[in-house]
Amino acid sequence: MSRIGNKPIAILDGVKINVDGQSVSVEGPKGKLSYDCRPEVNIEVDGNEIKVSRQKDDSSSRAFHGLTRALINNMIIGVKEGYEKKLELQGVGYVASVQGNQLSLRVGFANELKQTIPTGLDVTCPDQTHIDVKGCSKQLVGQFAAEVRSLRKPEPYKGKGIRYVGEYVKIKPGKAAT
Repeated sequence: MSRIGNKPIAILDGVKINVDGQSVSVEGPKGKLSYDCRPEVNIEVDGNEIKVSRQKDDSSSRAFHGLTRALINNMIIGVKEGYEKKLELQGVGYVASVQGNQLSLRVGFANELKQTIPTGLDVTCPDQTHIDVKGCSKQLVGQFAAEVRSLRKPEPYKGKGIRYVGEYVKIKPGKAAT
């Protein structure tokens, strides 16, 4: 029995939800999102709540039951409040800037790295060593932040690289002099 899947989803103020068969679309002040549900799962709007139920009790239906409920809940929170990931650059001469729909990074390589910003995301650089990624889709925000971080992961000897704000990087000791 899915504990997550059985919880009803509260519809927040200012959020409009349209359920059309297996398709769910959510619209709010931050944007609009849609999701096509699996056929194993049923979605019902009951007043100010959404209830997700499954048709069968097999393994895949149970998995999609909780997943669908979590995805719809994330969509509602995203269009109402939005999601945000913050990255920081650690290293001498490491610089980030936004030019149009491109994020430009100078992170110790011979060339400047450019990452195209997907539509639906708001990427800003409050200063040269910080990057803020904001959007209504939790998956899109997390995916773009992870792609930017993967361009220069923090290395374990000096800690240089791109990391999430507050991320702890364990520093290894270097070679011991004899």
